[in-house]
Amino acid sequence: MLSAQSLQQIDTELAKYPADQRRSAVMGALRIAQTELGWLKPETIEFVANYIGIAPAAAYEVATFYNMYDLAPVGKYKLTVCTNLPCALRGGVDAGEYLKQKLGIGYGETTSDGLYTLVEGECMGACGDAPVMLVNNHKMCSFMDAEAIEAKLAELQ
Repeated sequence: MLSAQSLQQIDTELAKYPADQRRSAVMGALRIAQTELGWLKPETIEFVANYIGIAPAAAYEVATFYNMYDLAPVGKYKLTVCTNLPCALRGGVDAGEYLKQKLGIGYGETTSDGLYTLVEGECMGACGDAPVMLVNNHKMCSFMDAEAIEAKLAELQ
């Protein structure tokens, strides 16, 4: 189900923890699986759980709790806009509305070409850089006003 390279990365995560605490590697293992496959199908979550030696329900608990895990297909670029209070006060809501208009989709939706999925996010810990946007759960973008959003979308295409 996963490539040898991904399994090796999961093994590296597992090596960070004592043998009786393999569950501690579940977040990293799910991230690795999602990076390879694009999203986490139920069978992928079960595979990861079995691979690291925990109950599938324990892996499902993690995958369904954290919004960085995608349980349905997403676009090539997942754009998560922070609308928590500090970002909202500095334009986060406006950034989200701008993206909705620009992309023609709402939160939780994907453009018809499969390029973008728009997600409303909570605090990303970068209040001083508000409003912020996360691209594909990994790249933090700061000061995302309309001009910065246009530049980022141009860069992504």
